[in-house]
Amino acid sequence: MARVPDLTVDDLAEADRDLLKRPIALHKALTNSPKAARAFSGLGQFIRYGSRLDPRLRELAILQVGWQARSPYEWSHHVKIGKDFGVSDADIHGLIAESAGQDSALEPLAKLVLLAAREAAAGPGMTEATYKALAAHFDHELMVDLVVTISFYCAVVRALSSLAIEVEPEYQPYLDQYPLPT
Repeated sequence: MARVPDLTVDDLAEADRDLLKRPIALHKALTNSPKAARAFSGLGQFIRYGSRLDPRLRELAILQVGWQARSPYEWSHHVKIGKDFGVSDADIHGLIAESAGQDSALEPLAKLVLLAAREAAAGPGMTEATYKALAAHFDHELMVDLVVTISFYCAVVRALSSLAIEVEPEYQPYLDQYPLPT
């Protein structure tokens, strides 16, 4: 059970009701602090809709963070979202293989993005070698967007865990299809 109450639109001031236009469990918890929820949402919206980063690569990076953190909520939500942005079943199997130190059929750039996400999730950040390898493919704007994406989702998985946000039933099938390691 979440450590803060799930708020509904009726619990919020009129000016904050837009925060639950997507009434997922994470947003229901974050709206206990509407200003924090709004700030959180702003960066999330930029990452999803404002960044020039390829959406499939973005989602692979987010999925890698969720996998590394063993975050059922983040993993299940972004398996679904990732599929909406071009992530295939083969991509997910490739991510799982790469995470276990096995080779996959993923293209070299996707492998680099996953490596960067694994390194950043493990802390303190991606290595110089990984950064340089990615910079051969990405301009400065894309490098910043990738780093911000990975870093933001490292924070998201910590918030999910700390607030004990549970996976909604409609996302459980994604966990059943691609279970996290125990």
